[in-house]
Amino acid sequence: MNMIEVRDVSMRFNMAKEKVDNLKEYFIKRVKGTLKFEEFYALKNVSLTVEKGDVYGLVGLNGSGKSTLLKIVAGVLKPTTGTAVVRGSIAPLIELGAGFDMDLTARENIYLNGAVLGLEPSFINAKFDEIVDFSELRNFLDVPLKNYSSGMVARIAFAIATVTHPDVLIADEILAVGDFLFQKKCEQRMKELMSGGTTVLIVSHSIDQIERLCNKVAWLDHGHIRMDGPVEEVCAAYKSLDGSAPSQGEA
Repeated sequence: MNMIEVRDVSMRFNMAKEKVDNLKEYFIKRVKGTLKFEEFYALKNVSLTVEKGDVYGLVGLNGSGKSTLLKIVAGVLKPTTGTAVVRGSIAPLIELGAGFDMDLTARENIYLNGAVLGLEPSFINAKFDEIVDFSELRNFLDVPLKNYSSGMVARIAFAIATVTHPDVLIADEILAVGDFLFQKKCEQRMKELMSGGTTVLIVSHSIDQIERLCNKVAWLDHGHIRMDGPVEEVCAAYKSLDGSAPSQGEA
């Protein structure tokens, strides 16, 4: 069964061709029709299929379109052309903490972010201790998030987002957050989700991580899929690209 089907997806952005120093100047030029734009395609005619149980990785140099593709699959962005269909429930780990209010405490944000993810308060009540224990931040539960480090915010966000067992998990470089031990803990949680049948579409900073977790990979290059298939073949080809894809470098 196909869990994710991306068909001929293109994503076009309009970029200003000239420098504008402030918003006032931007709007004046926009109203007068003197602001010039040029089209930029982050993705062009991209198609891929992720089958049930796949752990599908996306690799490519910076600006190749990986994050844009994940946002389209997650429904955050609407493609200019083409379609992206996901079957089943989705847990998008794209911008950890995006649904947080930094003036509220961690305790309050667990319920707030859970609601953003569609989780019922009764479910959060039942899973509250599990979320807190995973984040290892019980002593800071009643501290406003604005006093947290980015790594601490990521701990809470990851713990909330992975407390369910979704049909499809979409993850954008989330395993690079926090310290080394927490990264290992996140990777173990990912493996537990996978063993439970969750289908995964993932971008990771680490090619080593992609090779450990994934069974299939697509290599994006300037918005096009340059190669896709078994993880061993695609990662080997990608890493041989002029030595520009070191094992711990950007994916």
